[in-house]
Amino acid sequence: MPLRNENIQKPKNTGKTLRTLFRYMLKSWPLLLGALIATVVSNVCQLIGPRLCGYAIDATVGHVNFELVFYYAKQMLVLYIVSAVLGYVCALLVLFLSQRTVRAMRDDVFAKFMRMPVDYFDRHMTGDMLSHISYDIDTINESLSNDLVQILTSIITVVGAFSMMVRISPLLVIVFIFTVPLSVLFTRTMTRKIRPLYKKRSASLGQLNAFVEEHVSGLKITRAYHREDAVLDRFDERNEDAVTSYYNAEYYASVTGPSVNFINNLSLTLVSVFGALLFLGGKLSLGNISSFVLYSRKFSGPINEAANIFSELQSAMAAAERVFTLLEEDEEIADPNGAKPLVLTGGQVEFKDICFHYVPEREILKNVNLTAPSGSVIAIVGPTGSGKTTIVNLLMRFYDPQKGTIVIDGQDIAAVTHESLRNALTMVLQETWLFNGTIHDNIAYGTPNADRAQVIEAAKKTHIHEMITRLPHGYDTFITEDGVNLSKGQKQLITIARAMLRPAGLLILDEATSNVDIRTEVLIRRAMLDLMAGKTCFVIAHRLSTIRSADCILAVKDGEIVEKGTHDELMAAGGYYAELFNAQFI
Repeated sequence: MPLRNENIQKPKNTGKTLRTLFRYMLKSWPLLLGALIATVVSNVCQLIGPRLCGYAIDATVGHVNFELVFYYAKQMLVLYIVSAVLGYVCALLVLFLSQRTVRAMRDDVFAKFMRMPVDYFDRHMTGDMLSHISYDIDTINESLSNDLVQILTSIITVVGAFSMMVRISPLLVIVFIFTVPLSVLFTRTMTRKIRPLYKKRSASLGQLNAFVEEHVSGLKITRAYHREDAVLDRFDERNEDAVTSYYNAEYYASVTGPSVNFINNLSLTLVSVFGALLFLGGKLSLGNISSFVLYSRKFSGPINEAANIFSELQSAMAAAERVFTLLEEDEEIADPNGAKPLVLTGGQVEFKDICFHYVPEREILKNVNLTAPSGSVIAIVGPTGSGKTTIVNLLMRFYDPQKGTIVIDGQDIAAVTHESLRNALTMVLQETWLFNGTIHDNIAYGTPNADRAQVIEAAKKTHIHEMITRLPHGYDTFITEDGVNLSKGQKQLITIARAMLRPAGLLILDEATSNVDIRTEVLIRRAMLDLMAGKTCFVIAHRLSTIRSADCILAVKDGEIVEKGTHDELMAAGGYYAELFNAQFI
């Protein structure tokens, strides 16, 4: 299969990736130090063995000295036992080291997600983000657990074996002047070729995971629109891309090992031939030749092993680079120096000359000015894409405006801490989110110290208490992933009860009642208005009949507030709001 060079992604900085990985390993430096010591001693014991073997063979030349032969044999046995025990200890230490390293990575990646700005999640697919914390870190774990010991062993063995060969016969070492550079040059060439292929393989698998996650979660919609065949075709394209990327990487990696093995066997052949000539010339004993051959195998063996684990190392480097690139992403803008906690004295909110865009080519809000008096209910209406949700996103500081200021009780929200601002706000979204846990835990999510009585009171106000009591375990009923064992309306009511339970001075409802029937919505609105008495509430709604009692209605069109007033005032004006309201009854 030809190599598709146009899709290869070049690695950014391999040295930087290695340094970052090493810093993670240094967090468990006692384990790393213990592994290094065990590896060094274990390999030194193994390196002494071939020399003792040569002495034993020389003791059999001419007159056999059995006592000397057994003496060397006993020493070899002790050394190899010590080496085996230390090798086992080293493997355990490296296993513990890799576990702690990847645990620290996963902690950092998940914590990074918690600090990311909202726009990062708007720009990246969920499956691709999940692949960082699962596939990429698992790949690093496998490489650290298996390959790290081999790398340490290879370095010590190559250096030690070469030193012993020089001591035995400098002339025979000349053979490796030709074969080793050839092996190194070939391996280096393959490294440059394969590294970007593994980078692309990781990216392709991340895209495949994202596609699968997206379409499995939306399977009902796919079937409803009878798009199974189209989705399968798109999956085949991504699957083919992932398989091709995997094939290209593994193909070149699989060629490397046998090729390096051939070069090493060529060096062994040359050593045997020239060693025999030196023996016939009386310049080298039979024992020394045997020791040299054993050392040459130890010298060339790690090179061959390095070629065999080469593909795994490249895969791990590509995965580590993806993880570390994620950890270097910009985080949510930190609190400015001197930021103070927000102090709510009433809950008055002001937008002053707000301009905002997600991309420079399209301005979403244009010089928006509004005032929400303390304790008022402000409804925001308008067509899809007019900027309604953007207004509350700016209030929550999920984004910051390019121009203008937002003030709460006279305090610029850009100068207060994120924590205090969001503690003062409670938001209920159209998209419900529930986690694996009991109904009690989901309602008390924003108020973890709430007791059962408080949770029940919030559920009663949202008219979901009776439904919960009919469940087998009541409030201790376990909700499966994303609440799939509940209806859309039931899930929406639980999220509203969660918001009612939280003691916040401002409430944001973004299409919060879109998944419940009209009768229940009316009851919830009455309960919420009673609950939010004296507090400020922003309501985004498409059902305009449900916001007739709002203190002020803002009609938004193309990023501008074109009308504002009460329902009766706007209907009497017969303008844009009246047009939207009447359109719902046509």
